[in-house]
Amino acid sequence: MTMDERPQLLHLAYRLLGSFAEAEDAVQEAYTRWYALPEPQRQEIGNPAAWLTRVASRICLDQLRSARVRRESYVGPWIPEPLPAPDPADRVTLDESITMAFLVVLESMTPAERVAVVLHDVFGYPFGEIAEIVGRTPAACRQLATSGRRRIRATKSSPIDRQAAVVKSFRRAWQAGDIGALIGLLDPDVTVTADGGGRVSTVLRPIRGVAEIARYGAALLDHMGGQAIVERTVNGRPGLVAERDGSAVTVLAFDIADDRIRSVWVVRNPDKLRRWIAHGHG
Repeated sequence: MTMDERPQLLHLAYRLLGSFAEAEDAVQEAYTRWYALPEPQRQEIGNPAAWLTRVASRICLDQLRSARVRRESYVGPWIPEPLPAPDPADRVTLDESITMAFLVVLESMTPAERVAVVLHDVFGYPFGEIAEIVGRTPAACRQLATSGRRRIRATKSSPIDRQAAVVKSFRRAWQAGDIGALIGLLDPDVTVTADGGGRVSTVLRPIRGVAEIARYGAALLDHMGGQAIVERTVNGRPGLVAERDGSAVTVLAFDIADDRIRSVWVVRNPDKLRRWIAHGHG
């Protein structure tokens, strides 16, 4: 019965933590606590799904608070773990809340804001229940969600088919080394952020500005000999993956508005690409 809740709990924990590996650990811990309850106590819980959600959310909240400290020692920017195309049958993942742009905005929030926004806006939990999880009043939780939502409004993107066309044009221009065409696809305030986690070489600070980014793209291409650049769905949006021998070595996620690329997230940390290696070309 309760294992049926696992996919939903994983969706929740991934959005809260930005890491699928950490999400799996948090959900596993929630189940461990469930099965550690004496049988009579489990029988008394009228809604096991709600109990598991509450416990998993609290575990994530504790992790987020300690993650702040861990992230300070991370080499270069920390980008959420990119996910291969969600299963189209999986309705939960077809909303805005799985996109890299949304997850990056969540990263900028306090742990309590993040829990309030995800539980209320994505999963429809009432503020009364969220208050129990974060240890604040329902009114304070409503305020947290409002302040978090304000940041998210700035992330509205182009329709998916337009995004796919821009990413296709970007790949062609990039592979052809056509700097002029690349510049035409970039928003004047474009930013590129790369995450190598200290495991592989990459730029350690975000790069801003069209000319700077076009030069970076050309330099990056020089280092990518023997890699195939393929169009793939990244967190439910059109993206690119550089593959060598069928394994992903770099995943690029984009934020595109008005047919211009506003942000590129370049994930190269191999720890964050494990799900892509098994995914192959599917």
